[in-house]
Formats: sequence, structure tokens, C-alpha cells
Amino acid sequence: MKKTLILLALCLMGIGASAQHLGTEYRLKKVIPVAGRQGIAIDKDYYYVSDTRALYKYDKQGNLVMKNDQPFNHPELANHFGDIDIYNGEIYTGNEKFEFGQGHNISVDVYDAKTLKWKRTIPWVAESGQVECSGLAIDREKNMVWMSDWVDSRYVYCYSLETGMYYTKMQCRPTPYWCQGIFIADGKMLFAADDGESTFGIPDNVYVADISNVPYTGLKDGVQVSVEDFKAVKKPGKVAAGAMAGRVNLFREMSDFRRAGEIEGLSVDPTNDDLVVLNNRGNQILLGMPIGPFTEEGYTKEIHELYVYEKIK
Repeated sequence: MKKTLILLALCLMGIGASAQHLGTEYRLKKVIPVAGRQGIAIDKDYYYVSDTRALYKYDKQGNLVMKNDQPFNHPELANHFGDIDIYNGEIYTGNEKFEFGQGHNISVDVYDAKTLKWKRTIPWVAESGQVECSGLAIDREKNMVWMSDWVDSRYVYCYSLETGMYYTKMQCRPTPYWCQGIFIADGKMLFAADDGESTFGIPDNVYVADISNVPYTGLKDGVQVSVEDFKAVKKPGKVAAGAMAGRVNLFREMSDFRRAGEIEGLSVDPTNDDLVVLNNRGNQILLGMPIGPFTEEGYTKEIHELYVYEKIK
């Protein structure tokens, strides 16, 4: 009986260590410089950071452990990672070819967390209406992956991990415009929104929405509408069969960044519930593309930093 109780306690401790929970109040604990400018994922031992064209693995003291600077399985089709997530030892990334505000060839590509090597691809469904992938997040409770869209942040898009098929999309009300990354815990989705203005020192924000109930809608036969030569063109085809509505609220204003810049990905540490947010500072951004540093402030390059926040309550 005593052995059984000990084993049960150890199991419960293991479950607690692997779960991620959101708080209502956070305090900045430390800032860690990193090489990547796009996304952050965390397991019990490491920080995984995505750059536009690379993946990095850091220990939690900020020491670089490993990198993959040739990560794309088809580099002719992709040049851009967004925010990332990790689940069951695999890194989930949103891949695309991104050029001045437009995304092409979107996919969810999965990498081995031990080696940072590519493993497989979950195809994108263009009929969903998604036109860009700025980040993704795993819903561990429902076995789903969601993707955000920087170009049109009105919606986030959901796929089943079990089948790899498109599941539904959620309209974000109000829209957290220029959404750069998402994360899911406790039936809620966090949104990192680049809605400040670095030129004027206005901070970006993190928002939250409830996604505890996600009904299936899928696709249906309908009429696809596109624009060709400045004219609306209609043709039969698959279209989104529906969507859910999500009420978005402010979670946290990121006024304690060292400088207002470009917020990117975010995650929660499964060992202690630290909120970790990636921010870039020192560079001017045009349509999602860096165009040069704020030289008048002494910057010679863009600086990428992980802001690690301790959960107070």
C-alpha cells in the first residue's frame, strides 16, 4: 500500500511538471539574448527558438546547445519560420515563403527536438481562407494545432493532429492585429500582437481568448471568389463551412520590454509556469520585414531577447 501511494504521488508530480497554466499577474525575472527573431517553445530542459531561417536550442541559462541553419525540407518553397511549439518531443513550425506582407506555400512542418532535423509535413488547406502563418500552437488537451495569420489576424485556423485535416477557424473579436504568435493552456489561447509602435515607444500587447469549446465545421462545396485583373472571379470549389467566434481580451501590456519593438512568439515553461516572450528591438520594420536599425539611438543591428516572467498569481 505504501509503495502504491508513493508511485501515485510520483505520477501526480510528473503530471504537474508537464502541465502549463496561465496566471493573472507576472513579474519580469530575467532577459536572455538569443539568435532567433521569430518564436519560442519550451520543454522541461530547453528553450527552442526559431529564427526566420533557422532553429536553435538553448539551455535555460541561455547557452546555445544546438542549431540547424538549413532547416527547410524544400528551401525553394519556404524561407520563413513563425512562432513554434513543442509536443511529445517534436517541434511544430509554421513554414512559408514570406515576401513583404504576403505568405505562400504554407505548411506545418515537424522537427525532432533532439536533433532539430525535419521529420514530416502537415499540409495547409488554402480553402480555409488563411493567407499567412505567423505562428502556431498545440492544444494538448484536444490534440489540435492552431495557426495564426499576420496578414489577416481576424482568424486563427485549427487542424486535427490525429487526422492532419482542417477542423475549423475562429474569428477573433476584436482583432489582435498583426498577430505574431500564439500559445494554448487551460483552454485559453494567448495572442502576441505587434500592435504597438516602436517609432513612438508604444508597447505591444498580449491578448487572451477562451477556446474550451471548439465545434467542427470543416469544408463544404461552395463558390470560391478571387480577384483577377481587378475583377471578381467566381468558380465552384471547397470553402470553409463555418467558423466559431472568440471574444478577445487584454492579457498583458508589454511595457517592461527594454525598448518597444516587435513582439514575436510566446510560451509557458512546463516546469514552473514562467511566461516567456520573444521581443526584437532596435530595427525598423516595414510590412513584417526588417529594413535597418535605429542608428540615431546607437543601434547597429537588431537585438533578440527572451523575456522570462515569473507567475505571481
